[in-house]
Amino acid sequence: MSIQHHQYQDPKASDMSQSSHEEDKIHQLIRQETANQLRAAYGGMFYLSLAHTKQPTRINTNTHSSLGDLNPGRHADIAAQRRFANPAPLGLGAFALTTFVLSLINVGANSITEPNIVVALAFGYGGLVQLLAGMWEMAVGNTFGATALSSYGGFWLSFAIVLTPAFNIVASYEAANGASSFNAAFALYLWAWFLFTSLLLLLTLRSTVMFFMLFFTLDLAFLFLAIQHQVKNVATAATLGKTGGAFGIIAAIFAWYNMFAGIADDSNFFFRVTAIPFPWSDMGKAKKAERDHEA
Repeated sequence: MSIQHHQYQDPKASDMSQSSHEEDKIHQLIRQETANQLRAAYGGMFYLSLAHTKQPTRINTNTHSSLGDLNPGRHADIAAQRRFANPAPLGLGAFALTTFVLSLINVGANSITEPNIVVALAFGYGGLVQLLAGMWEMAVGNTFGATALSSYGGFWLSFAIVLTPAFNIVASYEAANGASSFNAAFALYLWAWFLFTSLLLLLTLRSTVMFFMLFFTLDLAFLFLAIQHQVKNVATAATLGKTGGAFGIIAAIFAWYNMFAGIADDSNFFFRVTAIPFPWSDMGKAKKAERDHEA
């Protein structure tokens, strides 16, 4: 007959141990959620010292969320939801090329003054392709990208419709005496797009410099072109048109930059395109925290 010795366990100590274990699990979940949010919003390989961690947490993520992803913030974990290629570079490329060609005509390149050649691009590339890219942005949960690309795809389609004689839009504004009120009507059209772009511009103030500059220069292009169709003086209108065209060219270049950032990676290029965040943005604060930690 053996006597088994049972060690006495204090119920309070056991409860405290269980409570401590549960707190550790909660802290771990908090750290994981924070990492997921940063992974969704930003990119790159960076370090952050999170609360209640003995070692800095390393986060290895995609570096192009505010450039090639056409997303100024962290509305959703887009990368986790994506099951196909990033549609943003396609839409940005369609927007950039169509805008570039029209803007060259606006500044008088090659002495061309009529934008008829843009109709083909506006229907096929800047319109249809960009609209499709916007719909795919909707599928991956990028609300900003879906709104921007689909809307500007609609802009190019409507622009092509205006310039297509079969729709009789321009001719419908011609009066019997030969005068036309088309410029006044088209000015309203451009003013509306200026206001829409201004709203999108406000949503890029906490993103990156290149992302902001795309919408800033595009907004100025709409502004000068709207004023061009509003003024009566021919010489002033010509100057305003060329100024709007110049800003359109710059906007196209920024769009191509953001497109390239969404495509370039270690598999097809020598380095990743650098994102320059605003200091007050979440990405800027995260990079500052990284530098402070390394120092």
